Amino acid sequence: MDPNTRGPEGYGHDADEQSSRPRPPRDPLTPDFGQHAPTLARTVQLVSGDLLLTVNPIDGSEIEPCPPAERPSRPEKLSAADRAEADRAAKPPVPPGPTRPAPPLPARQDDREQLVRLLARGRSVRLVGPRGAGRTSLLDLVADDCADLAPDGVVRLTGFRRTPDDLLHDLFRAVYDAPLHRPEQDELLACVRDIGAVVVLDDIEFGGTALDELLDATPECAFLIGATPDVPVPSAESDVEEVVLGGLDRAAGMELLEHVVGRDLTEDERNWAGDLWFESEGLPLRFVQAGALLRQRDRLRAEAEAVDEYGVFEDAPPADAVETESVRDREEVPLPSLGEAAAPARLLASRLSPSARAALRFAVALGGEMPHQAHLPALVGDTHADAALGELTDCGLVSPVGTRYRLAAGVQIQLEAAGYADDLEETALSAARHYTWWAGHPSVTPERVSAEADAVLAALGVLVASPAPAADPSGTDEDETDPAVQLARAAAPAFAAGLHWSAWERALRAGAEAARAVGDVTEQAYFHHELGVLALCDGRLDRARTELETAIGLRGALADKRGTVAGRRALALVADRTGTAPGLAALTATAGEEVPDARYEESQSPPGGTPAPFPPVVDTSTLVTHRSSAPVSPVPTHKGRGGVRSFARRNLVAAGAGALLVAVLGTVVTLGATSDGDPESPSTRVGVNPSASQGAGDDSLGADEAAGADGKDSGDTGSATSRPTDPGPDGTLGTSDDPTPTSSAKPSDDPSGTHKPGGGDSDETTKPPSSTKPPSSTKPPRPTETETEEPTEDPTEEPTEDPTGTPTEDPTNTPTSSTSAGGPTSSRPAETTSSASAPQSGDPASPGDSTDTVI
Repeated sequence: MDPNTRGPEGYGHDADEQSSRPRPPRDPLTPDFGQHAPTLARTVQLVSGDLLLTVNPIDGSEIEPCPPAERPSRPEKLSAADRAEADRAAKPPVPPGPTRPAPPLPARQDDREQLVRLLARGRSVRLVGPRGAGRTSLLDLVADDCADLAPDGVVRLTGFRRTPDDLLHDLFRAVYDAPLHRPEQDELLACVRDIGAVVVLDDIEFGGTALDELLDATPECAFLIGATPDVPVPSAESDVEEVVLGGLDRAAGMELLEHVVGRDLTEDERNWAGDLWFESEGLPLRFVQAGALLRQRDRLRAEAEAVDEYGVFEDAPPADAVETESVRDREEVPLPSLGEAAAPARLLASRLSPSARAALRFAVALGGEMPHQAHLPALVGDTHADAALGELTDCGLVSPVGTRYRLAAGVQIQLEAAGYADDLEETALSAARHYTWWAGHPSVTPERVSAEADAVLAALGVLVASPAPAADPSGTDEDETDPAVQLARAAAPAFAAGLHWSAWERALRAGAEAARAVGDVTEQAYFHHELGVLALCDGRLDRARTELETAIGLRGALADKRGTVAGRRALALVADRTGTAPGLAALTATAGEEVPDARYEESQSPPGGTPAPFPPVVDTSTLVTHRSSAPVSPVPTHKGRGGVRSFARRNLVAAGAGALLVAVLGTVVTLGATSDGDPESPSTRVGVNPSASQGAGDDSLGADEAAGADGKDSGDTGSATSRPTDPGPDGTLGTSDDPTPTSSAKPSDDPSGTHKPGGGDSDETTKPPSSTKPPSSTKPPRPTETETEEPTEDPTEEPTEDPTGTPTEDPTNTPTSSTSAGGPTSSRPAETTSSASAPQSGDPASPGDSTDTVI
């Protein structure tokens, strides 16, 4: 056993036993980054007026009338402690690092006292000054002096990219305790009318009538408004005092510069500051930036002196060796030129830390919006990058705007000229991916996302404006969804839940445009649905109808049943509020689709009628028996029943009835066409005993049975004329609806003993057809010689006459019903009632006029 490296047996364990025993696994040093169960989507329920809004980031928000039990009561005002917390949250965050004292404003004392006096009298004041004139700093000092003037204290608001309606809601939430409640317009005006506070409103962007509406809605508030000269002035009736803020004088400028530098100025520096004051017109921002340049110059000189005093490390070359260019520049640091002092952003940024320069690139890419200091480590890739915000504020490159920071006046243009916007799209894409992950994380509250709304919307705007999103530098992104669409989907529900609805609308419109550009129909439907819900909450019903119908149409094409039902419910609510029927998109249903709750529009029938799986049952007799001489129209007209399907069903019914009529008429015409053209043919003569049957007892072809007992045809037509001749309503002989004949017509005495077609008595009728089958032969059998002669009359059978000698029936003057296409004719014999083309009285006989071929 090696004494230096002892084995298991040295510790009292057997080597074989120890080797066979498995070692326990170590505790993992890092958490398991495998696949976890998916987290639930963050859904929030809001009350907007009398509506209950459920923000659903998956299928789209759902909206319905709020039940009375869930409607919040009139909100209560915040307590003094809550007002102090709200005022602290309205200020921008303090940058990390050593805190520098605020610069004094000795030349602004008169303006400060004037503003406090006006506000104490309840007057509203408009402070006008150019960017960089120190307007925000003066407003902060006046707000501190007015803390005890009003019962509701001081309310700080920002008007940057805010509308009058947004400011009213911001004022409501700053004074009242109403979580997840957005009051309707009447309730909002009633609440803000009772607010008595000093409202400090900076960076306002509107004036004129819009400003008058804001002031009229809050009669108990005194406004201290900060604006630039390019903002429209209030109207003359608004009674708003205006105070103009100009630049500093030369002495005040020198005092401010010495305070920023932290020492007295040399003679050269005073002369340099005098030239700067003349060029900048005394703007305080220029002196703050000039003081930052002098501090950087002092730091460079201090580093050069330290090198000269203490030397360098041992591995460095000796001092009398080749002198580097950087050391030579540090030894001789001149004052900045007047041009560099007028546009100091490039020079100031070049002397900052790498993290601060990277943060400036993100600010330039986001249109001047500086990300929150908590996001800088993730964006820059440095754990200490949050300290970059302190560097930027000290040198005057960023200034506070509301609860955040933006690039100071003129810095954006100067940095773009210095090359900070060369990789703008890649930088904006990196920020968008970070905000997509952050805004969609369940642990991030909607209020935090709403506070970062301007930076998120700026990143979204850059991606939408780009012709194509930049590719992932690492090449590991396998998600094919557009980054702009992803960011809009993640941020829009958070803006809605955070009651920042102006940002919600901007995110939805940008997302819809991005989805349209990439052809993502699913995301287009989502964004249009959300825009419709937002318009419904704001009372813009026409816009809501348009957006919802667009979303329903897109989701119907995608067979998205859940989304379609949610859209139809919202559209039903729009129809209920407008009192109009919903559009066609809300009524078009797909097979097996879930039916929404009963709404107003479901009680009305569609304009084209309710579709039926089978055509309606109609009276086909009206399609077959037409009483006019005009040809039967194949398509009957039914006004008031529009639609393509109804038209197709009517065509189907008419076509079937027409086919039946053509079959019947075609059979008759075909049988008539089989007779030859001989004028002496028996077909032109009417006989009482046509030999149509094959035998005396055979009635297979519809012939009459033998009347006599001896089987010989006696010529009595009583059995033939006892059958009905009127086909009845159905147009077919031999059916149950045929009327019963009232008399038995018998042949009258004819001196010549012959019967001509169209002449003589019309009481003689042939046997009605008992079958529609055609004859078995193309020609009927030729009659015998006895049949071609005059028929034998029966002397015992005579027609019945009344006492005046007039027959009881006059068939020639009684119109008979006809099913022929030509309609009834008084001179038409009764035997041709089922013929398609019967000859008129006096017409010559033709082969088609045969009457004994009717079967």
